[in-house]
Amino acid sequence: MDNLQKFAGFFLSVFREFPRRHLIFAITMAISVLALALYPASNVEPKRQVAEPLTISLDESVAESLSVMARDFELTWEDQIVGAGDNLSTLFLRANLSPKDVYQVSSSKNGQSLRNLYPGEKFRFGTDDKGQLVELHYVVSPLESHVFTYRDGSYSAEKQLREPDVLVSYREGIIQDSLYLSAKKANLPDKLIMEMANIFGWDVDFVFDIRQGDSFSLTFEDKYLEGEKFGVGNILAAAFTNRGKTYKAVRFTDNQGVSNYYTPEGLSMRKAFLRTPLDIFRISSGFNLRRKHPIHKKIKAHRGVDYAAPRGTPVYAAGDGKVVESGYSKANGNYVFVQHGQTYTTKYLHLNRKNVRKGQTVRQRQLIGTVGSTGYATGPHLHYEFLVNGVHRNPRTVKLPQAQPIAEADKATFLAATTPRLIQLAEYQQPTQLAAAKKDGTLNAN
Repeated sequence: MDNLQKFAGFFLSVFREFPRRHLIFAITMAISVLALALYPASNVEPKRQVAEPLTISLDESVAESLSVMARDFELTWEDQIVGAGDNLSTLFLRANLSPKDVYQVSSSKNGQSLRNLYPGEKFRFGTDDKGQLVELHYVVSPLESHVFTYRDGSYSAEKQLREPDVLVSYREGIIQDSLYLSAKKANLPDKLIMEMANIFGWDVDFVFDIRQGDSFSLTFEDKYLEGEKFGVGNILAAAFTNRGKTYKAVRFTDNQGVSNYYTPEGLSMRKAFLRTPLDIFRISSGFNLRRKHPIHKKIKAHRGVDYAAPRGTPVYAAGDGKVVESGYSKANGNYVFVQHGQTYTTKYLHLNRKNVRKGQTVRQRQLIGTVGSTGYATGPHLHYEFLVNGVHRNPRTVKLPQAQPIAEADKATFLAATTPRLIQLAEYQQPTQLAAAKKDGTLNAN
């Protein structure tokens, strides 16, 4: 019966590509061939004078496929691509459909999926010979479609998902300039460069800490659809060597379906705090208890770090916590203070705008404001302070507490899931390491 389903599916795909005048002949031939395939040869009796009616019992899925084939044969299809400024009404209008059609489809069950459209998405309109919209295919991506079908005076919707084939790929590189440029030379997609920076960003400052000769290697998911490259998935395992020290990370998904990155021993790569609360910056003034104030020209302790950045640069919460202050003062300008448990407090000053209010709970890397120059500031920058038990510490050098490690009860599951990934990463790294050892003379070339 599987062969019959494949048979039906094949003709369905073929019929959609041919002109209607050829389809009558094609579908007739298809049904005839199917009948011959199903009718047992042993039942043929050449001497019979009266032919008996042929009865064919079809599996439900085969019958449904033939029904779809017949319906598709009767429909005229038109494609529309969502452009900038398009909405459902403009797309239906271009397909010669009425506002009534728009209302019937959008007000149907699951019609809310049509409310937020994005450029590049695709619509396929299938109409019958009377101009009635019988099928609407909203193609969100190559992997996701929403099919609206007209039956008994209304539309029903079905979400169709496709699964890509996933293969494991490997990349490695040596830092020659910046992480981004070196990773691009290694043919690493932007998505994975950012993910790698986020994984190791708690241990390595990618603006100030990396040096020429540092290196990286990683395995990741490569996605294919019908034999063609579709995109990339997640990093599975990675290593980054900075100033001779190697950091390793591996992806693990717990029994709740939550994925995070851990060291091979099960310690979270994610610390309780970000080292810096913004992505694009330069340090314009460091932590200095005897700094001369640029405006007042007096020796005044600078109990934080100033990160110069363009006005409007996003500022993130350094860790999970509660907003204990959010306001404005003449000296600080727009400011936000976040309390993290009983021990830690972070302060963000001179903001252009604040995105949180007092009493609000925030998560690590949640947007809390943007860089500005409000208050006593000579230019756009973020003044960031880090306090431990009420005492100011240098945000760049203070030891950051770890997030929760893998629970002991889950340790065996963790090791069983991650050890093969780390072994695979090591196997990919081995040829490069051997070549480097030979070049350095630490391994006999023979």
